[in-house]
Amino acid sequence: MQLQSQTERLRYFIDIAYDGGPYHGWQRQPQSITVQEVLEGALSTLLRKEMSVVGAGRTDAGVHAKQLYAHFDFETEWTPEEIKYLQFRLNRFLPEAIAVNDILKVREEAHARFDATRRSYVYKVHTFKDPFLINQSYFFEKELDFDRMNKAAKFLLGKQDFKCFSRSNTDVKTYLCEIVEAQWIKQENTLLFKISADRFLRNMVRAVVGTLLEIGLGKLNPQDLKTIIASRTRSEAGASAPAHGLYLTEVRYPEEIFLPYGK
Repeated sequence: MQLQSQTERLRYFIDIAYDGGPYHGWQRQPQSITVQEVLEGALSTLLRKEMSVVGAGRTDAGVHAKQLYAHFDFETEWTPEEIKYLQFRLNRFLPEAIAVNDILKVREEAHARFDATRRSYVYKVHTFKDPFLINQSYFFEKELDFDRMNKAAKFLLGKQDFKCFSRSNTDVKTYLCEIVEAQWIKQENTLLFKISADRFLRNMVRAVVGTLLEIGLGKLNPQDLKTIIASRTRSEAGASAPAHGLYLTEVRYPEEIFLPYGK
């Protein structure tokens, strides 16, 4: 790549999408291939420098992302044309399961994880056998009560302690999350669960979905969700839904952290 003027440090956000099936989650792990490892390797090769990226969050093995931001630092300010060329080369170099949607210049102090104000997920459930949805949606043959699940989902809204849906032994300072959207939507033979919050705990969305599916089966009442949340006990909630039905769909940031090129 043609390099422009050198500076001490510039920070960029990279917007990626990926099929989580081939990878053991986002975060680097010993003896397992992860999205972070593959992305860092591609950047290091193309930029001819050891590169590291910091993601907006961690997705578990098998979980997909339609949009995940990560930040990286480099000593070059690229023109818009050079950014597009880097994006093109990364997409040619990366495996088919990972795509670069965009590369954005941001303020030096901007942080992909800590500056995110909202994260949104969709969980996909299909109720008919479809070979083209293998590893892309959860095939659930039993009949579900859609209205009961949506009635229960309303109890998730607001700022609450969601320790009951968190993976055990998670190193976090607080289990408080503010959920601003939680609803099921029907699309023909597919059910979509949409959920948005300021932050999520590890395994939280899959645990929420698993619990709502038990309510949909009639094993629990919708109001039981309030008791489960108050218990702060993981064993009181339902089993986690399979990873392959979950998609990180959007990560939002304050507009002021993004910079135009040339500034």
